[in-house]
Parts: sequence; structure tokens; C-alpha cells
Amino acid sequence: MEADDAGPLPDKPKFAPLAPGDKGAGGEAKVEFRRVPVPQHRMTPLKTAWMDLYKPITENLKLDMRMNLKTKKVELKSTPQTTASDALQKAADFVHAYLLGFEIRDAIALLRLDDLYVECFEIKDVKTLRGEHLSRCIGRLAGKDGKTKFTIENATRTRIVLADTRIHILGSFQNIRVARDALCALILGSPASKVYSKLRSTCSRLNDS
Repeated sequence: MEADDAGPLPDKPKFAPLAPGDKGAGGEAKVEFRRVPVPQHRMTPLKTAWMDLYKPITENLKLDMRMNLKTKKVELKSTPQTTASDALQKAADFVHAYLLGFEIRDAIALLRLDDLYVECFEIKDVKTLRGEHLSRCIGRLAGKDGKTKFTIENATRTRIVLADTRIHILGSFQNIRVARDALCALILGSPASKVYSKLRSTCSRLNDS
């Protein structure tokens, strides 16, 4: 009865969606940060390629970028000129991909395309190997003169980095899965020829669909 006496409830307020450049409640554009830690062994390559990373991030994405030598982190900050809402995350992914060991020409695809990801795993996640067995496994993954790695990359349209016992794959979700399955088969001891034939049939099926 009491609800009837109070009368009908007022309509819910309708707000227009907030654009990336719109100002917050305080009247100022919200400044966002991302910090990407730099491993010690990637400091020199980062210094060498700094301008190649700096230009697309500052000129295309309109972000601020600097290196904090004290904390050994690359710091990214949005500016009033930043228009894309996902620019900061894309820039962080781009820098992180380079620090993992990908070439800049490959990593820059993360800025241009939306459906690209980086997946990382270790050999021990698939199979526990030690000593010479581990060394032979890494050799099997790379192949003679890197042939096996290049074959998997070209067949699945991915990029692969073999960093000691860590493996990093850059590509679309579906392609990463195919490349990861091929690498896991090699780790488990399958001969390269068997992996190639399975890879060919999987890729032809993907292309048909």
C-alpha cells in the first residue's frame, strides 16, 4: 500500500556514451598510465631501437612515452590529443612484444590490427626435460638453420620467438592454437615430417572454412 501512495517512480536518466576525448567529472581529461618492465638483457636492444618504437606510439597513437632508468620500465601516458580508447593498451602490447624478442616490423601489427595476441609458454609446461634432452628439444623446435620454425610460421601466419626454454607466439587466436599444437607435438617427440603433414591438412581446412 505504501508504494502506491508514493506514486510512480521517475524515469531513469539517459546519458549519451562517453567519447574517448570527453572530460571526466572534474572537468579535466582523465590521464591514464601503463608501465612495461624491461628485462636486463633487453636494455641494449631497446636503446638501439628506441626511435622505431617511439615514433608510431607518439605520432600515430598520440601518447607520451619515456624510459624510467631508475625503475627500468617504459612509461606510457595518454594525452589530451589521444583519441582511441584502446591506444594505451595497444602501445603497451607493442612494447611488450618487442621486449619478448619479436622484430619491430612484426610487433607493429599489434597497433594496426585488433585480433592479434601474444601467447607465452615454457617447454616444461608441455614436458619435463633436463640436460641434453632439453637441448635436443630446443634444436628440434628450431630445425636446421631455423627451417622448422620458419615452416610453422609461414604455414600458420604467426611469428615465433624461441628464447631458451620459453616460447612466444604472435598471431590471431586461431593461428596461435595451430602453431602451439605443432610446437607441442615436436616437444613431445613427434618427427618433423609428421608434424608438417598434420600442419598442412589443418591449414588447408582453415583456409577452406
